Amino acid sequence: MYLFQKIEEMMMRYEDARKTIGDFVLKEQKDLHKYTIGEIAEKTYTSKSTVTRFAKTLGYSGWKAFMKDFVAEQRYQMENQGNADANFPFEKGDSTEVIMRRIKQVQIESIEDTYNLMEPAMVDLAVKHLLNARHIVIFGLSPNIYLGELFRRKMVTIGKQVDIAGLGETGIISRTLTEQDCAIVISYSGNNEYAEPAIHIKTMLSNHVPVIGITSGGDNYIRKSLNCVLTMSSRERLYTKISNFATEESIIYILNVLFSCYFAEDYENNKVFKIKNSKMLEYDRNAILKEMQDL
Repeated sequence: MYLFQKIEEMMMRYEDARKTIGDFVLKEQKDLHKYTIGEIAEKTYTSKSTVTRFAKTLGYSGWKAFMKDFVAEQRYQMENQGNADANFPFEKGDSTEVIMRRIKQVQIESIEDTYNLMEPAMVDLAVKHLLNARHIVIFGLSPNIYLGELFRRKMVTIGKQVDIAGLGETGIISRTLTEQDCAIVISYSGNNEYAEPAIHIKTMLSNHVPVIGITSGGDNYIRKSLNCVLTMSSRERLYTKISNFATEESIIYILNVLFSCYFAEDYENNKVFKIKNSKMLEYDRNAILKEMQDL
């Protein structure tokens, strides 16, 4: 999780002056380095000590330490930003053609960004976990879990059992997994070890379950806990956005890469299995349609 996402998360948690300062920081993030701590206190109608408390809430010793990381993050974001606004890709009054073009650009840039963030060695490790697994379970919340359902469907077509941990049963399911299984945990923030789905990571690791994390860039609980983490495109804010256009495209791409690399490990057999079962399915469908036809 990047700092701008941690700030937004903090703004949702606190209803005091820290929320006001957070709002100012996000609005002025490109020019924040131009302000002194005194100027920020004046602009937000707070005090220097309150601005310092804001930084300490984020885990820093003070404002200077916070600004060092914030400026470095801003530099990285500027160097790697695309042309599309992942949070508000279109505006009020935009034509249908403009919206079509901008959504296309968001999705293309999300895939490009995700590709650049993926390490082949980490993908290989994830695929190794999948290959060795007797049973694979995906943990996540809506809407990410629906994207996991697409992955599950692809894996089933080549004979690999994958399940989705349903809300309300995640705790029970996580305790049934062993070192012979594999879990995939999908979380954009990846930062709350006491909430779904990250809350189950400690249990699974204590049972030696191989766990693959799919989360945003930056520092978060999932990254600290797991040795196999795939990074999704992380340009979206947590809450202030139209929709999860970029995140959804990024997760789908990561899962498609995992499926494809898994498929490639036993290409010919998977190809034969897939085509054979697809033909059987189509035959059954055609047979049903023929029975429905008038004689």
